[in-house]
Amino acid sequence: MEDAGVGWIAAIIIGGIAGWLAEMFMKSNMGVLMNIILGIVGAIVANALLGLLGVALGGWVGYLIAGFIGACILIAIGRMFRRSAA
Repeated sequence: MEDAGVGWIAAIIIGGIAGWLAEMFMKSNMGVLMNIILGIVGAIVANALLGLLGVALGGWVGYLIAGFIGACILIAIGRMFRRSAA
């Protein structure tokens, strides 16, 4: 998050928006807190994965895009685990 130039409060706000967008896109039903967590953790995961591919996203828009991508990935992984456990 420090590399993107996004502070903690902005990370929470952007993470919440990214998580909410991913929730709408993936048609899942999560709460506000889970959206924030998914957006922030998703941004970390997506930045790591994109870094392996040589892609660097920076700033607020980059953090939002990475959060959205990562949150979608995390929602998909969560669905796989729930289906295999059932």
